[in-house]
Amino acid sequence: MLNRFIASQKGSENLQVNWRLASRLSVITLALLVVAIVALVGARNGIGGATPNTSQSNLQGTDLGGTPAPDFRLMDQFGKPISLSQFKGKPVVLTFLYTHCPDVCPLTAEKLHTVVQNLGSDASRVAVLAVSIDPKGDTTESVLNFSRVHKMLDYWHYLMGTHDELAPVWKAYSIYAQPANTSSGRVNHSTGIYVIDKQGHERVFLGDDFTPGQLTGDLRVLLGE
Repeated sequence: MLNRFIASQKGSENLQVNWRLASRLSVITLALLVVAIVALVGARNGIGGATPNTSQSNLQGTDLGGTPAPDFRLMDQFGKPISLSQFKGKPVVLTFLYTHCPDVCPLTAEKLHTVVQNLGSDASRVAVLAVSIDPKGDTTESVLNFSRVHKMLDYWHYLMGTHDELAPVWKAYSIYAQPANTSSGRVNHSTGIYVIDKQGHERVFLGDDFTPGQLTGDLRVLLGE
């Protein structure tokens, strides 16, 4: 009788041990499952070193897909060599103008000045590049004067060059530029603004009807990335 009682007690203890072991194994299995799910969700959302998302996000304008912006090197209004690639780490506003333009170009310059004002202290964290589309008419004197009139002298790099130096840049950014006639000095040209992110990727394109608020908003988004 005593032996049966002892055997019964041992069986009960073994049952309790087995139940506790099974319980602990269940907890460990559940924990591993949670870790696996978190890792999977994190990978899909770009957490833990995944490639950053360069989609349009909250940007306004035509999505350019985040393709690398073609690099170039030209001289600015102060005779300083400037390349696009030197601004890695800053969002870049890239536009194409000429100083004798009677309509769109002055308006674009005024809008850019408003954007600079809107950004306040963050303006120093953004680069503004204006590439000439008039190699003959855009002299250093005319560029300096145009920049002063529109209060952009110290806020942008107005880039100049010969036709052979500028034409490859126009082509790289699908910009049409052709003198209308030699007497008026007018240039037939396409217009718009490329917004480039801190990694040198083309993010959005804005037409000449853009508002300063739209461009300011885009730059704030890129500054926050």
